[in-house]
Amino acid sequence: MISLDDVERNSAFAESVGAGFVLLSDPGKENAERYGVLAMGGLYARRWTFFIDANGLVRRIDKDVSPATHGEDVVRALAELGFPKRRDAEARSTE
Repeated sequence: MISLDDVERNSAFAESVGAGFVLLSDPGKENAERYGVLAMGGLYARRWTFFIDANGLVRRIDKDVSPATHGEDVVRALAELGFPKRRDAEARSTE
């Protein structure tokens, strides 16, 4: 996940929600600009999801993200694209 917020704000957010994923702080907006997600003259980044494989190839871009269903949407898209499951995720699913 890329955020335009600084490291301190992202760290506080990640801790508050118990995030188990990496947050990239991009207050200079360089990465957001490269991915074409800056909106309203750079005031915020669009909430898009990029599915990038191990070779760095963008396999899909979800430009219609719904926060209410995003977790399930990502799991479905990863399966459709043939991304391998993480081993620790497989172990949890059999418990």
